[in-house]
Amino acid sequence: MLAWLTTVVNDPRTERVIMSLIVVNAVILGLETSKTIMASYGWLLEILDHIILAVFVVEIAARVIVHRLAFFRDPWSVFDFIVIGIALVPATETFSVLRSLRVLRVLRLITGVPTLRRVVAGLLAALPGMGSIVFLIGLIYYVFAIMATKLFGEDNPNLFGTLGDSLFTLFTVMTLEGWVDGVTKPVMETHPWAWIFFIVFIVFTTFMVLNLFIGVVVNAMQAEAVKAEAEEREVERVIIHEEAAPILAEVKRLSSELAALRKDLAAKPAGG
Repeated sequence: MLAWLTTVVNDPRTERVIMSLIVVNAVILGLETSKTIMASYGWLLEILDHIILAVFVVEIAARVIVHRLAFFRDPWSVFDFIVIGIALVPATETFSVLRSLRVLRVLRLITGVPTLRRVVAGLLAALPGMGSIVFLIGLIYYVFAIMATKLFGEDNPNLFGTLGDSLFTLFTVMTLEGWVDGVTKPVMETHPWAWIFFIVFIVFTTFMVLNLFIGVVVNAMQAEAVKAEAEEREVERVIIHEEAAPILAEVKRLSSELAALRKDLAAKPAGG
């Protein structure tokens, strides 16, 4: 029974079926947001949703039985387990927020699509480097916010009256959304040179520090791509070795027989 279950779990067709059900389930969850559709076909969508959830539960249970403790050592398997666990939370008022998280089942596509999994792995690998950049940009924000509060706070209390106001205003400046008409021009009415301050801030944050984020993420994804290619080559090497092993064994056997035959032929004249 266990051998049959292992074969089913590891069968690529099983994975394709699960991926198809995830897509169908995502469509159902989207249709459930429409009051008109729910009024007409809500009962059918709920039945389909429960059936698909039951399939997911059976699939997770089968993987746990087959892989046992190894299942919980795989981060992606644990992710699947948590997502399905959240979907099983009772639909009560207390857990209504958790029930809304059942849409996370769509994220199981990440575990089934290698390219998506590689992207997510790259993002996770970039987190340590991004932490240093976050600290740097936070330090720059803090310095510029204090300067802006002291320079412009008295004449523009709505924008730079407090340190919190300055931090928020500078964030809008960094996004380049209406920073000229909404921030720079009002400040320049009393401080004509203020444009220099904001341009320097934008150069340091938007054009420099944020690009560091992109660089870290790109480097991490490249490292993951190299790692994935190395793993694929290792798998191919193992497969080729396994396929060639019987041939090599046969060659060795034939070589041994040929050597014995030569030895016999060489010994016959000496015996005559």
